[in-house]
Amino acid sequence: MKTWDDFKESWVVDYEFVSNNGNPQIPICYVAQNVNSGEIISQWLSESEKLPKYPINNSSLFIAYYASAELGCHRSLDFKDPPYVVDLFAEFRCLTNGIKVPSGNSLIGACNFYGLSSSDATYKDAMRDRILQGFPFSNKEKQEILDYCKKDVKMTTQLFRRMQPNIDLPYALLRGRYMASVASMEYYGVPIDMQSLEELRDCWNIIKEELIWKVDKDYNVYEGTTFKIAKFKKYLEKYQIPWDYTPEGLPKTDNDYMKQQAKVHARLKPLQELRYSLGQMKLKNLQVGEDGHNRCLLSPFCSKTSRNQPSSSKFIFGNAVWLRNLIKPEEGRAISYIDYEQQEIGIAAALSQDNNLMIAYGSGDPYVAFAKAAGAMPVNGTKKTHPEIRERYKTCMLALNYGMSAETFAKRAKISLAEAKLMIKLHKMTYSGYWKWISNFIDIGLLSGSVQTRFHWNYNTTQAEYRTLLNFPMQAHGADILRLGISMCLDNGVRVVAPVHDAILIETSIEEIDLMVAKAQYCMEVASEFVLNYKLRTEAKTIRYPEHYTDPRGDLMWEYAWDILDHMNPEEKAARLRENIMENVSLDEWDTPTVKPDSHLSKRKQQQRRMKPASLSEKSMIQRIQKKSNYPYMKIMHLVNEARDTDFDLEHEIDWEHEDYDTAKRKVQQKRTIKEVHSGEY
Repeated sequence: MKTWDDFKESWVVDYEFVSNNGNPQIPICYVAQNVNSGEIISQWLSESEKLPKYPINNSSLFIAYYASAELGCHRSLDFKDPPYVVDLFAEFRCLTNGIKVPSGNSLIGACNFYGLSSSDATYKDAMRDRILQGFPFSNKEKQEILDYCKKDVKMTTQLFRRMQPNIDLPYALLRGRYMASVASMEYYGVPIDMQSLEELRDCWNIIKEELIWKVDKDYNVYEGTTFKIAKFKKYLEKYQIPWDYTPEGLPKTDNDYMKQQAKVHARLKPLQELRYSLGQMKLKNLQVGEDGHNRCLLSPFCSKTSRNQPSSSKFIFGNAVWLRNLIKPEEGRAISYIDYEQQEIGIAAALSQDNNLMIAYGSGDPYVAFAKAAGAMPVNGTKKTHPEIRERYKTCMLALNYGMSAETFAKRAKISLAEAKLMIKLHKMTYSGYWKWISNFIDIGLLSGSVQTRFHWNYNTTQAEYRTLLNFPMQAHGADILRLGISMCLDNGVRVVAPVHDAILIETSIEEIDLMVAKAQYCMEVASEFVLNYKLRTEAKTIRYPEHYTDPRGDLMWEYAWDILDHMNPEEKAARLRENIMENVSLDEWDTPTVKPDSHLSKRKQQQRRMKPASLSEKSMIQRIQKKSNYPYMKIMHLVNEARDTDFDLEHEIDWEHEDYDTAKRKVQQKRTIKEVHSGEY
């Protein structure tokens, strides 16, 4: 086990680099400082760089704040990884997890937390903006950037000296090792079917309109592409569907609540799936590089349980599930999605040492095992013979991990409250060892003020909620296991391109995929044994070119989208695509119909294209708005139509110079909705 004295030298390193959306970073310079001697190395990079001027060996320690950025530069420069890394970001998160950090988790925030002097945030932003603008850099700018980088290095050195006494080195080195793995995954990226992506991006408005038209026929709650809460309220009243309302008297429409209600009221399922898909669909923000690979910050250690938290819009696995069908290996390549089976239940069994729970997990299907133990399924019952019973007991096991109430569980499982309470009682009786252990864990957390995983990820519990503590050991140990598994995979030549909660995505040649899958599964299972002293199972789904990734949860939506495009008249499709890009239209042009009678556009689309002011005063108002805003005419007209017949002062209640279109639209819609609901005009 390594100690601080084992390192002859410790170097704080910081790189500056140009980063283009979806492409690997381009390093431009670095500064390194020897913590022991104070020596500083400043280097503007050239194409001839072969090795860094700071040492990379077993007797030196590499220190950085958010080390995946620096080690990503190592990938771009083809430098090898330092054997030992301490990432002060990860350690700061570990030491302050659960504590309110006033200035955030940036380098400046960490320095402020420890009372150290730091750079001015405005100065840092200005320098970073100039760097991101990219080449060329003047000699003066090069020196300014090196000076800026040197200031960050000196800050990081001060921070390291302040944090060092509290850093748990052996586990810090494991976290640092994972940051090197993050750098690799961010460098590789996930292969994307670019042809399909571009077509979906171009045609998304068409797909959205057609999906809404197809689904809304049964609900009549949309106007154009806008979901109208007032109409939805009328629908709920018409069919006497019990519903929760906000303090303003509007129906709750967040996805979690809609999803829960759709399980109870099946007629709402298509509407819920439509709204979720439309809300999650963020193709414009999906970061894909010139080589067709999705890359974004994976944001490790950002959650309380130390899970990764990549952007939901920039990361392919964070977007709508059906968009995962865009993942496709290149010619001659293959990918495999490898995940832990029932990871949370396996972890709960290992940590609690509940014999019945370990037997249930070991059976291969803990949900069937629970149903049998409860007497709800015969001894020879299986997932195939009793799918509904299994699903009910699965819901119970997973719900209890998150502290779900009996009332909520009854709704989700579509059973009576008495049945729900009985199932919960049976679970607590069958797995009494687990319940005793988790109760003790929560008590310790609430009384002592802190808990930690076996790999020493800390959580300050002075302000923790019961539900968070209930699920923390499963989620946090799951994160420990996945990090170790990924690092072991990469160390053994497995190309891991993405982490996905309790799973990984790997990529290699078609010829090697079976070997690499076996290696990856071995590494992941060994990692679970190392952390838990208990092996968790894994399963793999392999996709070979020309196949693409599929997920049963999103297959229907994927098929809907392509069915719309594949069966659309090519001339109508071309016309509607032309319309989507015609946003900047003058008032004079708009007064003249732009669609001929024999056009292939639908009547509804022709009406939209002929939108024009209702009066001369409205036309004058629009002209005044155009002078002080950058909105295209079409968007202004959409807002004008939305605001008609309301008391919303469109010209003065919107900050046309600073507020974006979505903000303006929400303001208008909120005023209209509240008026309609309370006046009954829906």
